[in-house]
Amino acid sequence: MHAANIKFQLTTNSPEETRQLGEKIGQHIQAGMVIALFGDLGSGKTVFIQGLARGLGVPADYYVTSPSYTLINEYPARHTLFHVDLYRINHPMDFEEIGLFEIMHNSGVVAVEWADRLQKDLLGEHVSVKLETPDVESRNIYITAYGLEPTNLLKKLQIKS
Repeated sequence: MHAANIKFQLTTNSPEETRQLGEKIGQHIQAGMVIALFGDLGSGKTVFIQGLARGLGVPADYYVTSPSYTLINEYPARHTLFHVDLYRINHPMDFEEIGLFEIMHNSGVVAVEWADRLQKDLLGEHVSVKLETPDVESRNIYITAYGLEPTNLLKKLQIKS
């Protein structure tokens, strides 16, 4: 397991601010990065990924929605975005069936909703994004880097904050 190298916490006060945070990360993210998202239903995980997609350059005519039933959506961008939703996955053996291991080791960007259903060692180096909902509009967001590349990404974001 990797030690956390860098972390920060911030609060967004609207869905658009949460999207903007995702977009900022998407603009700086490198190929092969995994973003692990944690949070309750309605906490803003998909909204964050919509911003990530915008920052990666997913064409505007692609509507980014949670792949609750398809489990994985793929979007063309500067680095292909794989949007994974593990909410309906109940057994670790299902991960292989949906191709999760394969996409986690490719050259795209992988954003995983409900990442708490994965064992931490399966994530390898990653950025953890935990969203909490203190009220209807605001989100407390805790971002932690695990590994060298994720740490470098968050350092870039801190400089440009």
